[in-house]
Amino acid sequence: MGASVTVVTSNEVSTDLSAPPSIGSQLSSQPSSQLSAQDKSKASELFAPVTKANTPKSYVKSAPSGPVEMDLRQLWNELKLNNPQLAALRESYLSAKATVPQIAAPANPQVGLVWSGMPVNSPFALGGANAPSPQYPNGISSNNSISVAQPLQFPGKKSLAAEIADTNAESLLAQSESTYLQLGAQLSTLYYNTLATQKQLQVLKETVMRLEMIKNVAKARYSNNAAAYVEYLNAQVAQSAAQADQFNLERQLEVGIKNINTLIGRHSREKLILKGDGRRLAPVPTLVELEDYAETSHPSLKSSALQLDAARKGVSLAKKAYLPDFQVIGSSYTPRGPFTANNGALFYQFELDLIIPLYFFTKEKYGVEQAMRSQASAEASDISNRQQVILAVNSAYAAYQQAKMATTFLKDRQVPQADAAYKVGLIQYSNNGQGFNDLLTAQTQLRNLEVQLALAEANLLQAQATLMVTAGKEPF
Repeated sequence: MGASVTVVTSNEVSTDLSAPPSIGSQLSSQPSSQLSAQDKSKASELFAPVTKANTPKSYVKSAPSGPVEMDLRQLWNELKLNNPQLAALRESYLSAKATVPQIAAPANPQVGLVWSGMPVNSPFALGGANAPSPQYPNGISSNNSISVAQPLQFPGKKSLAAEIADTNAESLLAQSESTYLQLGAQLSTLYYNTLATQKQLQVLKETVMRLEMIKNVAKARYSNNAAAYVEYLNAQVAQSAAQADQFNLERQLEVGIKNINTLIGRHSREKLILKGDGRRLAPVPTLVELEDYAETSHPSLKSSALQLDAARKGVSLAKKAYLPDFQVIGSSYTPRGPFTANNGALFYQFELDLIIPLYFFTKEKYGVEQAMRSQASAEASDISNRQQVILAVNSAYAAYQQAKMATTFLKDRQVPQADAAYKVGLIQYSNNGQGFNDLLTAQTQLRNLEVQLALAEANLLQAQATLMVTAGKEPF
């Protein structure tokens, strides 16, 4: 099929045809110290903050002039890199990860300064100056001090809170992978629908050629007084109708290309050539294999499992609220005032405070209840998500099997039979036989079945891609 569609792209677009890495592989849940240099490089490249330099091109440049040719894998790669929705999810993930070191960091210390070395009875004598004495006729201050207070949580509270924040961040990453697969399924549907439209255009072009042949035969027979002129007119009308259908399909093709461009983060007016003869989709595993894979690897189930883990840790953290926190205060005192000479020696003081949960543990008790309710909700959501994913895999597999049987039946039986009927009718009519209406009927049947076959093949590829995505895999 030589039909194609075109869209303009930037010169900076990568032409690498290698399989795009999964988002989850870019940043693993392991500490950064355990990541290889290559993993860190990929992570920093994919999850770099959005700047003017890496903002999707459709927002910083007008539509370029040259067409670009892409297959489905390249479109998925462009989707991952340039789709604004995925970019927003990546930034949300990075934002959540940035909260982890903030939570794990120690609380800020408090520094205090008190001075009272003002003249006696001065309005600025903060803390009150001592009364004059024969030794110190101007009075001295014994209340000047510098203190440093450091709040400390009970051991394990901060580390557990940081773990919860990190788990929630990883859950956001899994959600972004799930969204990537959903958008990829939408992209695959648009891709195969557009290819099917191109195939239908090709079928209509062939139909116009067949009707031109029928029209010429009818004209020749009319010239020989072997057929009525109305037969020639009917063939002409049928040909015009096929040409009119081409206009509608060309419009559908244009709309499909614009939708694909928008989805992969390009300007809708860019010119794009869809390659339908590139890499084929991966073979379809058995239903049991797909179910097992979905249960262990689907990003949506990863996200719900991480949320459940965070909820369980939240219960442990809520129970730690019964434990007291601390505050350590170190102070230094001196009789030196800010406007006087040093009148005595320094001395120091150390203080340890306990922040005790009082008021009959009301806040702590209800905090634990809230955390336990959240855990129960997360457990129910996890079970529901697993049921929904398995059900979706079964439904997608049934749709794939049905599309496969329909395509096989059309391709192996109905289209060859209709083609044979058309050829027999054309030969009979060309040999001065009757049956012009039968010939037009056969031609119409052949055209309709060829269009149905194009749509069935597109539906089969869509069903296959949807099945793989439903199980949590890229369709390659």
